[in-house]
Amino acid sequence: MTFSLHAFSSSDTAFDVQAAALEDPRPHPTEEALVQLGHAIMTELVDLVGGTALEDVQAILCEGLIGAFHSVAGRIEREAERGRDRMRWLERDFDGSEVADTELQEATRATRSLDVAQAAAELVRDAASEAYTTMTGEVWTAWRGSRRGTFLTAAQLEAKTAIRALERRKSGEAEITGPVVAFRAAPMADTAEDAQRIFDALNWAQSQWPDMVLATTGAKGAEKVAIRWAQQKKVTLVLARADFDRFQKAAPFRANDDLLALEPACCLTLAQSLDEGRRAQSHPFGPAVNLAQQAGARGLRHMAIRARTA
Repeated sequence: MTFSLHAFSSSDTAFDVQAAALEDPRPHPTEEALVQLGHAIMTELVDLVGGTALEDVQAILCEGLIGAFHSVAGRIEREAERGRDRMRWLERDFDGSEVADTELQEATRATRSLDVAQAAAELVRDAASEAYTTMTGEVWTAWRGSRRGTFLTAAQLEAKTAIRALERRKSGEAEITGPVVAFRAAPMADTAEDAQRIFDALNWAQSQWPDMVLATTGAKGAEKVAIRWAQQKKVTLVLARADFDRFQKAAPFRANDDLLALEPACCLTLAQSLDEGRRAQSHPFGPAVNLAQQAGARGLRHMAIRARTA
C-alpha cells in the first residue's frame, strides 16, 4: 500500500487532498489503499466461508462486517460534531489572546482530522459493500440512520430524516436534493425479466428527472434490485423502512405513508412478477397495489411496470 503526505499530484483524490491539508507529520493511507482494503476484507471473508458450514450465515457475517465500519464512521462523526460544538463555543468567547487562539486552532485541527477519519471509514465500508454485491449479488443497506455516499455508492437517507428535511425546505431552513421517485414492488419480482424492466423504468425516470432521489422501503426482492440500480447510478436513496415492531402487519402500508409524505414526482410499482412461472405462484403484492391506489387518489403521477411489448 502507498501513502501520501504533502506532495500533490494529478492522481490525488478529494480524500487525499483533504488528508494532506491536515499537515499531520504522520502519513494517511491513500483513498486507493483504503478502497483496496475494503475489497480485500470482503473477498477474504467470502472466500473463507464459501463452501463451509458457515455458508448458511454468510450474509449475516458479511453484512455485520460492513455494518461495523458503518458504526465506526457514525461514532467518529458524533465525535466530530462535539468538536464543532467546542469550536463554536471557543469562537463565541474568543478574546484575542494567544491562549484562546491556540485552543481554537487545536480544536479546529482535531475536528478536521476526525472528518478525514470518518471519510476513511466510509471508503472502506463502501468498498466492502461494493465487493459484497459483486461477489454475491446481494445489496447491503444500513440498518439504522443515514449514510452519505462516496464515489462507490449512492447516499442513503432514512425516510423520516428526508421528510424533516422537506419540511425545513418549505420553511426556508434547508434544501433536499432533487425530485423523489417512489418505488414499491413485490418481493418475488426479482427474476432477470423483472430486473430488466425495473432498470428500464428507473432509467426512464432518471431521464425525466436527472437529479432524482429514489425512495423505497428496502424490502427484499424487487426493491433490492432498485437499490442496486441506485448504487450503480450514484442516485441518492431514501429508505422508508417498515416498522414491524410498532405497526405489526400494517407496517408495510404505514411505510407507504412515509413514501407519499416525501411528495414524490412519480410512483413506480410492480405488484407481481413479470415472469409467468412466478406469477402463477403468487398474488399481487398488497403494499404495491396500495401505493398505486393512494397515488391515484392524491393525483400523483403513477406508472405500473409492465412486460415489454413485442
